[in-house]
Amino acid sequence: MQRYKDGFNSALSSLASDWSEASRRSPMAAAPTLSMETLPPSLTSASEPPAIFDGTTRLYIAYICPYAQRTWIARNYKGLQEKIELVPIDLQNRPAWYKEKIYPANKVPSLEHNNEVRGESLDLVKYIDSHFEGPALMPDDPAKQQFAEELLLYSDSFNMVMYKAMPAKGNVSDEVDVALNKIEDAFSKFSDGPFLLGKFSLVDIAYAPFIDRFQTFFLDVKNYDITKGRPNLSSWIEELNKIDAYSQTRIDPQELLAATKKRFGV
Repeated sequence: MQRYKDGFNSALSSLASDWSEASRRSPMAAAPTLSMETLPPSLTSASEPPAIFDGTTRLYIAYICPYAQRTWIARNYKGLQEKIELVPIDLQNRPAWYKEKIYPANKVPSLEHNNEVRGESLDLVKYIDSHFEGPALMPDDPAKQQFAEELLLYSDSFNMVMYKAMPAKGNVSDEVDVALNKIEDAFSKFSDGPFLLGKFSLVDIAYAPFIDRFQTFFLDVKNYDITKGRPNLSSWIEELNKIDAYSQTRIDPQELLAATKKRFGV
């Protein structure tokens, strides 16, 4: 199963490359109010590498990549802008030193911390949550923890269904409806808030970057509103957009749409 997951993520990394044209734990609580961060330019093959393993914690991302966006949201939500330096990589013109000196897998995201580099987006979200101060992203309630793991395990399957449907001809498949209805039903599990575990958590972070892209693409290209008949999903999207840590990481949906349409030839 892990091998299948890695293969799927590699395929999406290829898609992200095309997109790049557009360019101490505490109880769960509200994220700190954030000021707008000045984002550094993406590093290219002509860029010099940072001073690797100099004690600085660095999060390597690509602004366009949904996997990287997961870790970026977690960093921002926990208020770690001054503690984790953002290092954006241009996926279409990525520097050779990134693979040679930092992360042999040559993917984003990766995290340089305590003289080690780690990868895989969901593992990194959990790592950031457990190793740095700020609002907790995983609740203490065992029932919520169990449900969180179920939803995290499902996330790759969900994304696969949705991405597979994007270039398909004709009407949206029943498989897409089933996948979206599963997410809609998940909101009914807990009643203490509009998010997937009631309160905002790492599960929302796992799904948000992808559903954002799916909503725009399916509406424009297939005239299919993923929120129609799904009030919980609609409310979730509305509430997500009120969270600075999320909204500050979003790429203009129209830029994403144009790049995705070009990628799929639609």
